[in-house]
Amino acid sequence: MEALQKSLEKVRKELHQHPEISGEEYETQKKIKAFLTNNASCTIVEVAQTGLVAVFEGKENGKAIMLRADIDALPIQEVNTFQHQSKNKGVSHKCGHDGHTAILLGVANRLTKYPIEKGKVLLLFQPSEENGNGAEMILNDPFFKNTNIDFAFALHNLPGFKKHEIVVKSGTFTSNVKSVAIQLNGKTAHAAEPEKGYNPANAIATILTFAEKESKNLSDSPDFILITPVYVTMGEKAYGVSAGYGEVHFTLRSWDTKLIEEKRKKLEKFLAQLEQKHSLKIEASWFEEFYSNTNDDEAISIIKKSAEKQNLSINEIKTPFKWGEDFGLFTQKYKGAMFGLGAGKNSPALHNPDYDFPDDITMTGVHLFYSIAKEVLDL
Repeated sequence: MEALQKSLEKVRKELHQHPEISGEEYETQKKIKAFLTNNASCTIVEVAQTGLVAVFEGKENGKAIMLRADIDALPIQEVNTFQHQSKNKGVSHKCGHDGHTAILLGVANRLTKYPIEKGKVLLLFQPSEENGNGAEMILNDPFFKNTNIDFAFALHNLPGFKKHEIVVKSGTFTSNVKSVAIQLNGKTAHAAEPEKGYNPANAIATILTFAEKESKNLSDSPDFILITPVYVTMGEKAYGVSAGYGEVHFTLRSWDTKLIEEKRKKLEKFLAQLEQKHSLKIEASWFEEFYSNTNDDEAISIIKKSAEKQNLSINEIKTPFKWGEDFGLFTQKYKGAMFGLGAGKNSPALHNPDYDFPDDITMTGVHLFYSIAKEVLDL
């Protein structure tokens, strides 16, 4: 067991040193495939261009369970100076997907050493989670279109929670998220004569105020809605020119897909009014949509039972997480659940430039995932 832990830590740090952003996980895919080839007895299938599925089948027919790990990194410059720091400038594993991948590789090792007797286990190494495209790409892949799945599970490491603690919640686990880029096209003019052009500044200020007024950042409220400005730009650093172009980008988050849709329509109606008032051409582009992870009660029961068998502490939270996770698309289609694995009370937060996945929780994830698989296959 200690040898496996060291092996997983080694591969995790190799992945950390060579991170790749969404859709570009080609070398990551090769590293995962090499580990599986050398350490597991399974069928390896390439899916969604840069993803992989490791298929383990028992001798008898039975249920099929999918366990998923995300494999992409983020466009964040790492500030850590440890030996395994990222070698790819401006890209780093600041969400712990390197750790999630190591956990699933450990499960592959366990399934090889202790094979299943019946049913099927699919270990999905999924690309493009961070931009919200990966789950949809996987579900549209011919392999998954021809594969029946009874249960699907995923975990996410959670800074701020005690190490090894299992965090569960029935129903909504993560938020629905949708992003929008608003482009405002006007007309440049001399800065001394702005009245001869159409400057988007006042419209941008009004849009920002609108977003603040329409938000209700109360996570314990059923009508929680958060509209967060993430990027604003306007004009150029040319001090003789009155700007003629600007952009505002937001993310919208809510527990309720209908509420997000209502706010989308309200925002677009508001933009149409601004277009007339300020003589601008305004276009809104919507992208990076994440569906809420809706955890199935039976799946949660399986997680809790498996965690109890591993003598793990269980934390049943009442309020969902406000971040998005594209595993939600799988829970729209399959019975399943996402749960949390505590990464330490004092760990830097996810997406922070100084975050690093704690290797001492890897085997906890391995054993729990393996136990969940056995639990499902014995149903």
